[in-house]
Amino acid sequence: MTAQTIVLTGASDGIGAAAARQLASSPHRLILVGRSGEKTRAIAEETGAAWFTADFARLDDVRALAAKISDAVGDSGIHVLANNAGGIFGDQTPTVDGFEKTMQVNHLAPFLLTNLLLPHVLKAEGAVINTSSIAHRLFGHLDVDDLDNRRRFSPNKAYGDAKLANVLFAKSLHTKFHAQGLSAVAFHPGTVQTNFASDSSSIMRLLYRTPLKHLMLIGADKGGATLRWFIEGTPGETWFSGAYYDERQLTTKINPQVNDAALAEALWQRSAELVGIPAT
Repeated sequence: MTAQTIVLTGASDGIGAAAARQLASSPHRLILVGRSGEKTRAIAEETGAAWFTADFARLDDVRALAAKISDAVGDSGIHVLANNAGGIFGDQTPTVDGFEKTMQVNHLAPFLLTNLLLPHVLKAEGAVINTSSIAHRLFGHLDVDDLDNRRRFSPNKAYGDAKLANVLFAKSLHTKFHAQGLSAVAFHPGTVQTNFASDSSSIMRLLYRTPLKHLMLIGADKGGATLRWFIEGTPGETWFSGAYYDERQLTTKINPQVNDAALAEALWQRSAELVGIPAT
């Protein structure tokens, strides 16, 4: 197996931590990112990985993170950038940057990080893997003029919109950069038994807190194995760039907005404007 440089966000817990542990026996160079310094350091020490911390609710943290990763990577490039950080939160609360937290943590921050690291990914003809969710289909309906859902907010809709943005972002990356060797994909890892939604006011939190979770949810190890499958897979063979997968299955059960190319481009332009980078 050829050693690759892999950047994995959301690596301090859940499927990110599980995937990191599973990748530890490989020859890859792992760079882990988490919000908690204590948790991220523990996973890094267990797996022999490099690690950094960043709070995606602060875009300055993301900018600093990108600079640190760029310095660490040097001339080797990034073969895989796995955008796995995210979550569903409670009431409509703005971040220090002035954006709704769910949209910022799940989409705007990964969008910014990916664009800042894009030269390294292109150099390695690498892959961007976005952890999305079936919620993109169940709850999502994007309005690029109201990404914060100021007119119609609920925790579920905010999360569904953000996960829909993950899928559209992967499609846009494919459209814009596949000819230069980059591949991008979005996937639903399964409904995983983790601390997800525990800090949320969403009704989804009830599923994660009751005995039903043992019947309806999969373990973090299984979700982490799916994430690893995408990380170590060969684009064009294991999975197809620009697509959305339900676990490891290519699926047509998607939100109709996924196929709206004009919306995908509008989302890219609006996201670039909000995070303060040139639109591609």
